[in-house]
Amino acid sequence: MMIDPPIDKLIKKAECRYALVCGVAKRARQLDSQYPEVLDEAGVKSISYAAKEIYDDKIVVRSENI
Repeated sequence: MMIDPPIDKLIKKAECRYALVCGVAKRARQLDSQYPEVLDEAGVKSISYAAKEIYDDKIVVRSENI
């Protein structure tokens, strides 16, 4: 169960739930393949790290990027 970031606030970062899920998944795959050392250093899974980036507005989810 994801607690941080709060899912009710994370949903507001994208225009729809589908776009949010696709954006988080796409970023998580990118982190797994290109930046595994960042995940090892942070000690979290790629999905959690990607969700946190979106919540902190480091990554913007746009529907044309899905």
